[in-house]
Amino acid sequence: MWSIGAWDGDSRLDLLVNSENATWYRNCEDRDGKVVLKKVGNLAKRNVAGHTSSPAVCDFDRDGKPDLLVGSENGRIYHIAHDECVAYAAEETTARPAAKRAPPRFPGLVREEFIYEKAPFKECHASTICQTSRGLVAAWFGGSKEGRTDVGIWTAYHDGLNWTRPIEVANGVQHVRSAGQATGSAQANENKDSDENKDSDTNDVLRYPCWNPVLYQPPGDAPTLLFFKVGPNPREWWGEMMVSYDRGRTFVERRRLPTGIDGPVRCKPLLLDDNATLLCGSSTEYDGWRVHFESVRLVDGLPTTPWNRIGPINDASQFNAIQPTFLTHPDGRIQVLCRTKEGVIATSSSVDGGGTWSKLTKTDLPNPNSGIESVTLKDGRHLLVYNPLDSGVTGWGRRSILSLAISTDGITWTQVGDLERENKGEFSYPAMIQDDNGLVHITYTWYRSRIKQVVVDPSEIGEKSLEP
Repeated sequence: MWSIGAWDGDSRLDLLVNSENATWYRNCEDRDGKVVLKKVGNLAKRNVAGHTSSPAVCDFDRDGKPDLLVGSENGRIYHIAHDECVAYAAEETTARPAAKRAPPRFPGLVREEFIYEKAPFKECHASTICQTSRGLVAAWFGGSKEGRTDVGIWTAYHDGLNWTRPIEVANGVQHVRSAGQATGSAQANENKDSDENKDSDTNDVLRYPCWNPVLYQPPGDAPTLLFFKVGPNPREWWGEMMVSYDRGRTFVERRRLPTGIDGPVRCKPLLLDDNATLLCGSSTEYDGWRVHFESVRLVDGLPTTPWNRIGPINDASQFNAIQPTFLTHPDGRIQVLCRTKEGVIATSSSVDGGGTWSKLTKTDLPNPNSGIESVTLKDGRHLLVYNPLDSGVTGWGRRSILSLAISTDGITWTQVGDLERENKGEFSYPAMIQDDNGLVHITYTWYRSRIKQVVVDPSEIGEKSLEP
């Protein structure tokens, strides 16, 4: 139980909470946009609570000073005049000075935390994040190892204080087989790792791994959309989706997307200027790595048929490219940045709302054959999260450095700082959004064991704060 009132007459509302009578938390000052409360102590010496109490503040004797009324479990209400309460010295009611903060590791860094510390799965990857009217929602795939059949789609949401525990919302179970029926050839060794696609259940269940979830929140009261892939490997997977009518608390109405439609393959989709067409960056890996796009009209926030498939925009002869991420420009142009096998980030642009695309060209940004993510900020600048390393002689480079860069034109990029930097380890597959308050939220794979969230204030990233 608690009560609010200006106990010391300074016009700042203090907090009184239940104790032996009432504990005074003095409202000392505003600091960095937050109220500073100091726990001072009990206002009386007598214990009237028993187990708990219900304090209230009022000028009971009308002398212009607030008095204390306390309701007790014994059915009585106790009163004590203001001047009879415990008096505290000034130093006991003054907040201590703010501790000096260490400078952030890079300009704009607000905070960083893990979405979870412990989980019922061994490995995780490919996170995604969106903002709803009830807060942030994140998703990723998790299981014993990427590509194994026990890998499912997991979600968590932020309740305003903390992230909730992970919950599995989808798995790759297809059907129950009769005893003795042979496992389909699609489950045979399709990946380099001999453990991938090993059936983690009994032979009576046909189950495939899940891959690459993508969350998207349409504007207004529309449901939250969750796209993901299911299948034995990235060459044979198919697209599915679910929706949430409670802003990411639960996901329902699972459905398979039309044949040849994967939905957004890894990065968030883009709502076009008509506020009704959702443009999805997608790609395939069965005939070289090729980028294409898929668009669909939203009605009441839900995709309707037919979907439109655009491309592929490359033939894999110059670039093996996948997983495009969007940037938008003031002239209406849409730009994508793509992961490649060729050791660089490639780019393409469209001037007709995604209907046609320019030839892929290389940027000056390295890429170790790892996922990237970009976002166009409300002020028109662009942010990019990427692994600034090359692909090496094998075509698969290290992912031990994950960096943030900024650009005004989507072509020339300036390093802001490193989210992670180690000699070994994996920090990869970032997702990034800007929330309604202007903060940027980034999630990414941390050593394949956890999903990490980093919050950045882009208003703190200016020319003077950047490296030359």
